[in-house]
Amino acid sequence: METKVLERAKDFIYRHARLIDRRRYEYWFEGGSKEAVIQALAAYQNEDGGFGHALEPDIRCPYSQPVPAEVALMTMQEVGHFEEGMFRRLIGYLRSITQPDGGLPFVHANVAEYPHAPWWNPGRDRMPSMNPTGSIVGMLYKQTYDPEIVYEEWFVKCVDYIWRTMEQQEHPDGYHDYLQWVAFLTQTPERERAIAQLAKLDAWLLKPGTIELDVHAEGYVQKVLDFAPTPDSYPLKFVPDEMLKTHLDALAAQQQEDGGWPINWVALSPVVEYEWRGYLTVERLKTLRAYGRL
Repeated sequence: METKVLERAKDFIYRHARLIDRRRYEYWFEGGSKEAVIQALAAYQNEDGGFGHALEPDIRCPYSQPVPAEVALMTMQEVGHFEEGMFRRLIGYLRSITQPDGGLPFVHANVAEYPHAPWWNPGRDRMPSMNPTGSIVGMLYKQTYDPEIVYEEWFVKCVDYIWRTMEQQEHPDGYHDYLQWVAFLTQTPERERAIAQLAKLDAWLLKPGTIELDVHAEGYVQKVLDFAPTPDSYPLKFVPDEMLKTHLDALAAQQQEDGGWPINWVALSPVVEYEWRGYLTVERLKTLRAYGRL
């Protein structure tokens, strides 16, 4: 059964997924190299050091955008490899887009020049946003390639912006905001200061409806394994073992006839749907393996 899951997923990945997701699949399941993943990632980097070219599939413009920079860092972190030139250029881009009072924008206005999903609102250009500031800062705290980055002025300003924003909010503003909170709060060295914000985060996670417990729920909802894709995920402490087992069974059963996993939102185009499904299929396989299902 486990072999068939991988065989079907492999067929889907090699028929439909982007090169970068084929490389990620190879890295996780076929002994592929981390260098091959980074080589594929390099094609998305621009001269300004940022990333574009639909690395985030819902942003089709070639220009550098903040969230694709987050995706690039996630990819480097995923395989544990930071290529020096790529990393230095990316830091330069992040430095250049940090707002005067800290924080990175959600999106640049030039996103509107090309097809994009409606939630990428170009009106938020030059406005600091927790998404993706929290995640990017959290990952830069975690990486050991260049620990000195955390002392740079732009980075300190972003940290100050994150604390201000969290202290002004009662809880995260939805799932995507939660990802920013948890990425930052689990990595910040200011542990005592983090305690109050983690208490707010815990109260929100325990609130009925935050984590969708119904395995059959449809639409754009985030279920147990979206919040806890690996056994070391922060929210897993709130999930009973039997509930986790139920969601793992359901996740395995959601593999479609073509071998891939579905998305639960409306895709920008058929091509974009396959791009997202390729990425998500690798993520679902990683989750099943992490919990001993593969």
